[in-house]
Amino acid sequence: MDELKRLGARGVPTVTLGERIVYGWQPADLGALLGVPYREDSKLDPATLAQRLDRILVAAQRAICQVSDEQLDMKTPKRDRTLRNLAYHIFRLSMGFIDCLEQHRFPEAWLMEEAPANRRAPEQIAAYGATARERLSEVFKNAPDDMFAEHVSTYYGDQSVHALLERTTWHAAQHVRHVYALMEMMDITPEAPLDPSDLEGLPLPDSLW
Repeated sequence: MDELKRLGARGVPTVTLGERIVYGWQPADLGALLGVPYREDSKLDPATLAQRLDRILVAAQRAICQVSDEQLDMKTPKRDRTLRNLAYHIFRLSMGFIDCLEQHRFPEAWLMEEAPANRRAPEQIAAYGATARERLSEVFKNAPDDMFAEHVSTYYGDQSVHALLERTTWHAAQHVRHVYALMEMMDITPEAPLDPSDLEGLPLPDSLW
């Protein structure tokens, strides 16, 4: 870690090649680092991404309301994170997208936040999700035509708003998959879960964890 910090990395995962680094999952930058041609698939348009994100957040709200307060303390495999904090994180991603539009920055610390005292019960977390959806709806309804082409500073580099929206969408979707997996471990069947068509066209990893 000391060596990574010397090279300018803020954490892991980081890929290094000599004195050059790429932080986080950035396939285009990884390709450039290694001299490997990389062709990025076309992104879904912003309107489609906005619709997908809303469906994903609705599914997350529905799922979290099926879990008891005690069950929210279950931890995810391979990471010291409770289901409570995971559920909160799903909605914080969208709030982070909105905050980034206002502040033109997206620090990683926003994604490290844990559920505060007033957002710990299932219904409180779901209500936070409702607030995120309402705010997103206003943002997308009033978005100027050129907003998605603008660039913002994020913890993993300069990104277009379109790219950040795509990342916000698939990031939330991946975590809903995690929630479903934890529910399965607790013998809870998700009600009206996400359909494969809801994930089509999103650059999700094949691996669940």
